[in-house]
Amino acid sequence: MLQITNLHANVDEKPILKGLTLSLNAGEIHAIMGPNGAGKSTLGYVLSGRPGYEVTEGSVTFDGNDLLDLEPHERAAAGLFLGFQYPVEIPGVSNVQFLREALNAQRKNRGEAPLSGAEFLKVAREQAGALGMDMDMLKRPVNVGFSGGEKKRNEMVQMGIINPALAILDETDSGLDIDALRMVGDGINRIMRKPDKAVLLITHYQRLLDYVKPDFVHVLDNGRITRTGGAELALELERDGYKELAA
Repeated sequence: MLQITNLHANVDEKPILKGLTLSLNAGEIHAIMGPNGAGKSTLGYVLSGRPGYEVTEGSVTFDGNDLLDLEPHERAAAGLFLGFQYPVEIPGVSNVQFLREALNAQRKNRGEAPLSGAEFLKVAREQAGALGMDMDMLKRPVNVGFSGGEKKRNEMVQMGIINPALAILDETDSGLDIDALRMVGDGINRIMRKPDKAVLLITHYQRLLDYVKPDFVHVLDNGRITRTGGAELALELERDGYKELAA
């Protein structure tokens, strides 16, 4: 589904990714772990097409198409979803309005008819209810006045409604208490653990992986994947840290 080959990328002319290679197949969940400044968030931003992140070498294909040749909205329409470490607030735009427009844009890209207001609200209620979110929250401006945990749950509702093929989740566990962590983990499994979907889960800590069992764990250090293993690798990192691994 996603093939990254020898990817190099700069931010403000500073090299961050330095020859990263990674392959995700449909049906797989991959976790990316690594020390601060290793390039984890940069990878997510490069894949989503955020301005200011310059690819200088390498290639990325998504479902056989050149991902780097697409504009950010085209990547989203093709089925890519980015969950932010710090979800942004959008004053004046309600969650319901935002999500209906996003979903219908994707349906249009697939040649499907747009959902009516009533049809969309039914989908929204189902997804919000599964994550313990009141529909009144979806009528509020996007993330405005939300706590950190509410913002992350709101992103899971967004992901459930949009139903992407590939989810790139950048430190989704950041700022979550124990109950919210479990709920978000359950949401990822319910929405994305399917044979036609894949997840790239960027995290500092092993705790989310107690709920979302990855097929592979990768260590990203100094802009490259330096080690790959199974779920036991995350436990090793939690126990010994990155310095011990490098040694």
